[in-house]
Amino acid sequence: MSLSITHLGTGSRGNSTLLESKDAKVLIDQGFSGTQLEKRLGLLGISPQEIDCIVISHHHGDHGGGARIAQKKWDIPVIANERTVQELDLDPMKTQYFEALDIMKIGTDLSLLAVPVPHAGADNVAFVISHLGERAAIITDLGSWTDELVQHVRGCQHISVEANYDAKRLMSGPYPYSLKERISGRGGHLSNDQTGEFLSLVCTEKTRSITLTHLSERNNQPHLAESTVLYYIDEVFEGDIHVSSQDGPEITHFIGSDALEKKQTLAELNR
Repeated sequence: MSLSITHLGTGSRGNSTLLESKDAKVLIDQGFSGTQLEKRLGLLGISPQEIDCIVISHHHGDHGGGARIAQKKWDIPVIANERTVQELDLDPMKTQYFEALDIMKIGTDLSLLAVPVPHAGADNVAFVISHLGERAAIITDLGSWTDELVQHVRGCQHISVEANYDAKRLMSGPYPYSLKERISGRGGHLSNDQTGEFLSLVCTEKTRSITLTHLSERNNQPHLAESTVLYYIDEVFEGDIHVSSQDGPEITHFIGSDALEKKQTLAELNR
């Protein structure tokens, strides 16, 4: 069986990613209103009541702002670290806690490892997902990376990672200098070049697909992000690369024993 990974939307106006295995449906982050979440899941033929839990990376509104809504409206359990729970004022009766490098087992065939990443003003984590011997990574909102993150992400079959801005566009744009410094700092976001450098460290022959996420609407463009990243990984990556937009869902990636078969089936349906 395979694990499907579908970004419901990524960007400054909301982020959420659906993981679906045989035994579990999990959201990583919930930065949308209840109406938007219901609409986006509905495009995949899923109702919010089918979601087993929501795992939150950090408390910033575009990642966790809709978590309490989901608890209230649909009784969906939330898993988050202590600071995130406090900042989002989550319902303690419907919330579980994790700490850095904890492994969360969900259902019989899914586990998530929480890996700390640098992001100012938040105890942010990346998630490395394991499913029947294969792995995927969801990484967003970080201004740099750590050796620990490289160690855990290297060789994942799928990697979703932010490529937030093009450095030239950011620096020549209208933002105040203080904001430019914050975005480009160690606790800010990854530029296209930084994302390319990171992927050059973690991609191996096992890596079959990459999704670039959380692109700035003002300071980036999909073609810039993709071409810049490919410059860095051209010799180490031969798989599929896609760019996720704010208005998802658009594409589903699969890892697992029947992933190639599912990919072929989707390709046939889209002819």
